[in-house]
Amino acid sequence: MRKRKCDRCGERTLSLTMSYFNTEMICPECDEKERGHPEFERARKREEKAVKQGNYNFEGIGKPDGL
Repeated sequence: MRKRKCDRCGERTLSLTMSYFNTEMICPECDEKERGHPEFERARKREEKAVKQGNYNFEGIGKPDGL
């Protein structure tokens, strides 16, 4: 398996997922931190709405302070 680097924290990891706030590929630790952010539900719902409208390249709502 090839380790990759988290776009947010720079740590090497075997697992990455896309952020709901922007197009960064983030590690499980950054994902957990992101899910605890007060703006997470708003970002998730905006991404879901965009995808339902056919926008599979939604760039997110922007990374808030603290992440």
